[in-house]
Amino acid sequence: MMRKRAAAMLAATAAVVGLAGLSAPAANASVYGDTEITGVTVNGGKSVVIGTTYAKTFNVTVRGRDDSGLMSVDTDLTGPGGYFFKDGTHCQSATSCTASYTIDPRVDLYNENAGTWYVGAWLDANDGDYAYDERVGHFSLKRAGSLTVNASPEPVTKGKLITVAGTLKRANWDTGHYAGYTKQTVALQFRKSGTSTYKTVKTVISGTGGGLWTRVTASVDGTWRWYFPGTATTAAVTVAGDYVDVR
Repeated sequence: MMRKRAAAMLAATAAVVGLAGLSAPAANASVYGDTEITGVTVNGGKSVVIGTTYAKTFNVTVRGRDDSGLMSVDTDLTGPGGYFFKDGTHCQSATSCTASYTIDPRVDLYNENAGTWYVGAWLDANDGDYAYDERVGHFSLKRAGSLTVNASPEPVTKGKLITVAGTLKRANWDTGHYAGYTKQTVALQFRKSGTSTYKTVKTVISGTGGGLWTRVTASVDGTWRWYFPGTATTAAVTVAGDYVDVR
């Protein structure tokens, strides 16, 4: 749940979740009885990457222990300019509880929301004991990226120049479209025909509109592609290569 969906509720909670540029409060934890939170995994340990069109569903699994077994968990996700929560998730086993979250970029996200997010958890045991940790773990929420590539001419004479062009874009959650991503280092990679591994040939800085352009000397048949390693707010991305026949 974010500002596009529930602006009034988030305005009321701004003091505790750090909206509008305010920093989140210092982390705290509390325990009653022998309940213990031992860890958390978000999205299988991978970044949550979201584009502009489709909602993303991912799991938050909280692990813990108590001599009576775990009963339920309340979880919340707090990040740059935003907050999500889910109460009363039933624990699937005596030692773990998994909550499912769905984030829709069309109603939930703005560009400012990309970055590091923290997981809070209130874990209830069957005997009434509990444990709470405001920051039991963290994960990255990232804007999806896209790349294109075109290598020409095809075919090309050995020793002549090949021009490799393309465009780097990333999801703009403010507008609901992809936009050119400028001033980013992007690797030009080559895979020799008959092999399975790409090797970086050079790097290029994306220009206006995310444009990429460079020239290389043709030597052997193979496939050219661009690779962007990502940033703290934008996911890594590559593109299916463009094969060039060298004669």
